[in-house]
Amino acid sequence: MTSHSNPLEGQKSPYLLQHAHNPVNWYPWSDQAFKKAADEGKPIFLSIGYATCHWCHVMEKESFENDEVAAILNKSFISIKVDREERPDIDNVYMSVCQALTGTGGWPLTIIMTPDKKPFFAATYIPRESRFGMTGLLEILPKLADLWKNKKDDVLSSAEKVSAALKGNSDKTFAADIGEGLCNKAADEISSEFDKKDGGFGNAPKFPSAHRLLFLIRQARVSGDKEILRQVEFTLDKMRAGGIHDQLGGGFHRYSTDAKWLLPHFEKMLYDQAMLVMAYVEAYQNSGKEEYVDTARDAIVYVMRDMTSKEGAFYSAEDADSEGEEGKFYVWKYDEVFSALEKDEALVAVRYFNVDDQGNYTDPIHGGSMNNILHLGNSHDKLAGEFDKTVPEMKSMILRIRSKMLDHRSERTRPLRDTKILADWNGLMIAAIAKFAGAVNSESHLNAATRAADFILEKMRYGKGGGLYHRYIDGELAVEGQLDDYAFMIWGLLELYEAGSDEKYLSAAMELDKVLSDSFHDVAKGAYFMTSEKHENLIFRPKVNFDGALPSGNSVQMMNLLRLSALTGNPAYEEKAFKILKSVAELVNRYPGSFTNYLSALLYSENSTEVVVVGKKDDPEAAKFAETLRKTYQPFMTLISVPAGNKKAGILKIAEFAKDYKQVDGKTTIYVCRKHKCSQPVTDIEEALKMIEK
Repeated sequence: MTSHSNPLEGQKSPYLLQHAHNPVNWYPWSDQAFKKAADEGKPIFLSIGYATCHWCHVMEKESFENDEVAAILNKSFISIKVDREERPDIDNVYMSVCQALTGTGGWPLTIIMTPDKKPFFAATYIPRESRFGMTGLLEILPKLADLWKNKKDDVLSSAEKVSAALKGNSDKTFAADIGEGLCNKAADEISSEFDKKDGGFGNAPKFPSAHRLLFLIRQARVSGDKEILRQVEFTLDKMRAGGIHDQLGGGFHRYSTDAKWLLPHFEKMLYDQAMLVMAYVEAYQNSGKEEYVDTARDAIVYVMRDMTSKEGAFYSAEDADSEGEEGKFYVWKYDEVFSALEKDEALVAVRYFNVDDQGNYTDPIHGGSMNNILHLGNSHDKLAGEFDKTVPEMKSMILRIRSKMLDHRSERTRPLRDTKILADWNGLMIAAIAKFAGAVNSESHLNAATRAADFILEKMRYGKGGGLYHRYIDGELAVEGQLDDYAFMIWGLLELYEAGSDEKYLSAAMELDKVLSDSFHDVAKGAYFMTSEKHENLIFRPKVNFDGALPSGNSVQMMNLLRLSALTGNPAYEEKAFKILKSVAELVNRYPGSFTNYLSALLYSENSTEVVVVGKKDDPEAAKFAETLRKTYQPFMTLISVPAGNKKAGILKIAEFAKDYKQVDGKTTIYVCRKHKCSQPVTDIEEALKMIEK
């Protein structure tokens, strides 16, 4: 391959920069590229991926670095590269195309389309040459070029029909009344897929799906179903012990390729850390099991150590590959453990992490290896007995072992880190760290969440009180904010307010909600579009209903609106929330297990409890009351802190209903409200907790 530069040079996206020296003459998604295609009468070859995508790397190495493939693309097509994380709207639209035309989806995503963006061919990964029943690019591209040249009218007609059908699908309405017992039905549906042996729900590959676990914990809280709770905890136990969990550095890999949670796809995504931190925190609050809060803490340590910018915001992801091999950074050979540790430590380490001299897994591509994926199987108690130590001594030794092995691992070539700062994923991480801070009363974690939120609010907005940008890299802002940016940031700001009682974050959440309401809201149908009314026109304006790998922006916004209603006393927020649910009710009634975050919001609405703590500013008793309430598992509680005797307090401008709440006998006083009815004020925290539990 000869040295080459293309129009991707100078872009900020790490993914686009990976392709800036391919012989393919790539363009970024731009007016320039579409004008060139129209002027030259060529179809567009659109390739969508992301920087840490393993199969994107494979397709680049096989095809996009190949001069023969490049020659065909450069002669007969205008080639466009898109970072799906930078432009989720484009990805959503053309992934819908791929799923409609092929029945499958994934990345890299390959689309051939007309210069006016209308698709007529879709695929995911394509090998360079035909093999294993897959037609290769060297065979596909000439055929498509020939079709475009000799049967262009047929191609244009087909593209027009595909685009019209997809636009028709996007305009469909699914409004209906909410069915009875949906939360029970969803829990039963998910529970029926429970893997009794290895935990999780369904077969391999297994994804953590943290929002489903959160729904199940909350549903068990309401229903008292101990079996569902057991299934969730068994799953959390298996995940934290498995290879999907980075046993040294903390945090979780993307998913497990096998049923046992042993062999992961090794990339690490910021959003997975955020969602799993929240799942482990709520499991800890509900059960009191310290291992859950330890797992959450370790994931946050990983993010703070390896995924945080100097400004305090959070990076997007780390690749699965290093030195051309997936997982190379994370796996260990038996002898390497002994070279990293003292002999007595190594003997414990190989037992604790299940390290075998022949390797402990089979690589699905390369077959057997001498490598080991660290995972747990022997308890501290068991190992203490084996090595004639006390349990505290064994715990201390394992902490030392982990630290030494982590130091040893850090000398290896690290996978690529994608340094995009995305508003939506940062919102999730802010929510997770704030939730953790409240659960364990950690000021340092609250400060970390605050610092990240301040960065987004100060550096990634159009102006004071204005809308969000989606992406920030090295001082450059790009891409107008989309639904997830607003919904996830509002979530983070609400968690931050409840964890620290600083009303400026509640005010910021309300400002962002107003932008959503003004520019994204489908007033006629009730839900929110993915993009604003001023956004670039694609072949249709996308709207995401289903909860997928992440909860949908619409389901998160439903929960946000319910919480804003509880915090402000304004019923208009609640009305909007139920219009979102009603807009997808036909689908929810049919497939409740695919809408678990909506159902978490429904559980919240049915069990919502507003708790107002009135106490003097800087009164340690008031702080202690709020701390106690945050630590307990109250997933449907909204906590409002009101400074006594200060009628001009900022929170009273937002939550005007709290103006009438006073201290009793000069003591810190708690008001518990449900369904717009409030109990008599109490000054005893235990009594307040009993009232909340009713």
